[in-house]
Amino acid sequence: MTRVFLILSLISALLPACNRPYNVGKKRGYYQIDFPEKSYQSFDQPGYPYRFEYPAYAKVIKDTTFFEDRAEDWWINIDVPALQGRIYISYKAIGGPSTFDSLVRDGYRMAMQQHVQVANKIEDSLLITPNGVSGVYFSLGGNTATANQFFLTDSSRHFLRGALYFDATPNADSLGIVNDFLKKDLLHLINTLQWVDTPSSNRP
Repeated sequence: MTRVFLILSLISALLPACNRPYNVGKKRGYYQIDFPEKSYQSFDQPGYPYRFEYPAYAKVIKDTTFFEDRAEDWWINIDVPALQGRIYISYKAIGGPSTFDSLVRDGYRMAMQQHVQVANKIEDSLLITPNGVSGVYFSLGGNTATANQFFLTDSSRHFLRGALYFDATPNADSLGIVNDFLKKDLLHLINTLQWVDTPSSNRP
């Protein structure tokens, strides 16, 4: 785990985040939202190379997007209908050092390049979970399509990426309170994630 953390630290230093000044303006009033009580359930499906806990008020839907690589069989969406939120989960089996480096670069690229024009801050934070899983968490400010992204890895076999989106026009003010609520669920998912080795996830 120390090796993974050092690798991610080096990559974080070589791929600078766009940390721009962030001015907090006066908050405007928006409609009141009745949030559900926090509770969680397990996602632990046979054949999947990962397991974690996700909100009891959410539902897991298999991603139906077609890809040639069968690794995408492990892509899922976690829908929170009451809050119009969706957590996109994608997974790749790592085939070697070059694949790992490419996946990390893609993780940074998707956080930076897709949102740098509208974000007024992009912060990347290295993390290591109680289960020994390492990764990077991205927090984006401004009217971005997603304010929370992350990737998790063991640097040798598993690479999982997640991003929280809303079925609504990006607006940092109106979505702020919902983002804060679901960010706690995102962090709970991250901190409970464990790798599950399967024959197909270990292929080179």
